[in-house]
Amino acid sequence: MLYFVATPIGNLKEITYRAVEVLGAVDCIYAENPRHSLVLLNEYGIKKPVFEHQKFSEREKTAEIIEKLKSGLTIAVVSDAGTPLISDPGSVLVAELIKNELPYTLVNGPCAAVAAVVLSGINAGAFCMAGFLPEKKGEREAFIARFLKLEATLVFYAAVHDVIKDLAFLHKRLGARKAAVVREISKKFESVTRFTLGEAPEFPLRGEIVLVIEGYKPQDSAQERPSVAEALRTLIDAGADKKEAVKLVAAEYGMKKSEVYLESVVISTKNEKRKTKNEG
Repeated sequence: MLYFVATPIGNLKEITYRAVEVLGAVDCIYAENPRHSLVLLNEYGIKKPVFEHQKFSEREKTAEIIEKLKSGLTIAVVSDAGTPLISDPGSVLVAELIKNELPYTLVNGPCAAVAAVVLSGINAGAFCMAGFLPEKKGEREAFIARFLKLEATLVFYAAVHDVIKDLAFLHKRLGARKAAVVREISKKFESVTRFTLGEAPEFPLRGEIVLVIEGYKPQDSAQERPSVAEALRTLIDAGADKKEAVKLVAAEYGMKKSEVYLESVVISTKNEKRKTKNEG
């Protein structure tokens, strides 16, 4: 049996009795960062072999884990903090477990996305965990296009060095929505900063950060939405593949891809004319 075990986000006391019991009973543990996880294991007197399981070697380690399970060993998998697979390694492993018909379960516990929604004060009735925004501009534009009209609250993880840039980008693409920066969940310096996208909120640029953004409201003025041509140009200028841009815009505006494609042809023609004029 394999156990995905949720571990504390900050306060080491926020771990379930079952999690401690399972970690103490398995034959070995796979951790995203063994040195980080050893702090928790030592706190509860758990002495087990700990191996690395992180995204850069996930396929190699997955094969290793599968072989150990087939030999009859019991294994626990943990991430640095929170629930495994939620913006952490594990999806490759799950696919192989299912393929090989090997049983696995989740030992429930903390999840930063859930905690942040509750702390934000923004609607928790329905929310979407979007994870980290892509680094590359074209990928980022294509990524956010899927969430523009989603009425559920949006949850993004953000690295400290990216959070200001991420907030500016979210304001540009989502507009002036209610938002919250939730930091250091369950730790000594936990804080929640509530504001509206477009403002310049003040908060310490350190620690673990989660961004919670209000979902789309159907009553928002249609005038605020860019035209089909503008939406296409934004994606294409950002480096998105034209075919993918057409697909995304068609889905967002409820149009046929052939109709949107005509707009892309117009844009391409104008760009070509502009290029020719400049060269002349």
